[in-house]
Amino acid sequence: MSDWFNVAKLDEFAPGSVRSVNIDGTQVAVFNVGGEYFAIEDLCTHDGGVLTGGTFDGDVVVCPRHGARFCVKTGKALSPPAYEDVAVFPVRLEAGVVQVRDARWD
Repeated sequence: MSDWFNVAKLDEFAPGSVRSVNIDGTQVAVFNVGGEYFAIEDLCTHDGGVLTGGTFDGDVVVCPRHGARFCVKTGKALSPPAYEDVAVFPVRLEAGVVQVRDARWD
């Protein structure tokens, strides 16, 4: 089973913000959507660009390179040029800290 990685303390992670963390070589974007936390791979499935450099509004992140849109709650690709969804990761709150892990290989 994979380890949990600390993202940020709750009081340092405001609603509407995003953090990117490296989990064993995989960049993961963690989003605070109105006090709920969601994590997706920080990688556009269209061309491999980093998603955290784009805009984030509500539960949608827009890739800064070509405008592909993804749901941060589900990882679903919402618009071209991306047609493949991004990987999603479990998030938990532990002792006032937001944590994420890569459970794809468990």
